[in-house]
Amino acid sequence: MDAHLGTAPLQPAFDVIVAPRTRVGESPVWDLAAQQLWWVDIEGRFIHGHDVATGATESWPTDERPACIAPHCDGGLIAGMDSAVFHLRPWADGRLDATSVAVAAHRRDGMRFNDGRCDRQGRFWLSSMVRDMALGAAAGALYRVDADGLSAPLVGGLVTGNGLAFSPSGDRLYLSDSHPDVQRIWVFDLAPDGTLSNRRDFVDMKRHPGRPDGAAVDADGCYWTCANDAGLLLRFTPAGRLDRSLALPVSKPSMCTFGGPGLDTLYVTSIVPAQPAPGFDAGLDGALLALRPGVQGLADPPFAFP
Repeated sequence: MDAHLGTAPLQPAFDVIVAPRTRVGESPVWDLAAQQLWWVDIEGRFIHGHDVATGATESWPTDERPACIAPHCDGGLIAGMDSAVFHLRPWADGRLDATSVAVAAHRRDGMRFNDGRCDRQGRFWLSSMVRDMALGAAAGALYRVDADGLSAPLVGGLVTGNGLAFSPSGDRLYLSDSHPDVQRIWVFDLAPDGTLSNRRDFVDMKRHPGRPDGAAVDADGCYWTCANDAGLLLRFTPAGRLDRSLALPVSKPSMCTFGGPGLDTLYVTSIVPAQPAPGFDAGLDGALLALRPGVQGLADPPFAFP
């Protein structure tokens, strides 16, 4: 795996979704049943919802940092936040009800959940991290939400766990660590009962531009990662070969997901950098982008307790 390809980035056409700019935009997810896109602003502490049919966007403030979300089979969203995993129910009048599903077992103070996604069976997986990335603390772990709460750590030693995605058949789990000291993507075999095995390197992102942030898998089984700090979307084949590079107008794309009626639109969230990056449009930092990459994606199943 991890064959380097010196492909010049393509310049795709893109749309900017008319919505509030986010400080740390993350976790876009397509709600297939509602035909709606959801995403979060972690540090701004907001949940955003966008109806593609009407173009309307609504926002709900949260008490804790909403790091990652997925549609819930009973309505609303499941969300990994600071202290716990919650079932969130956004209402049209701006209210947001929150019910704790699984309390976090962080190893130290100053931690939160980070990246998360449902697998093909509707199980919610999520990683944790120390909020201060400058510490480089490998205290994060990968968890799964089970019927009796949060699982024991399934993968440990993560600094900034990221890049969760699943193969079309559900037999592979992808996971990355986007911290500058790590910058690596791994792949695991995933058994039907949720057991992980055979961890191996998928991509060494130090051989490519940017750090591996949030990701998605398309219908061909290819893995798309947001190359944070490089303003790129990179597509890797299941063999770990880079076969496409798309240039974005923002320097810090953070996570992507396929959505839209045909699941052929790739939505990309972004982060406002501490300082504007040369060569990028600072006016678009924090925006939600939509583009058509020419491939179809996969719908994320809603969360359902096993």
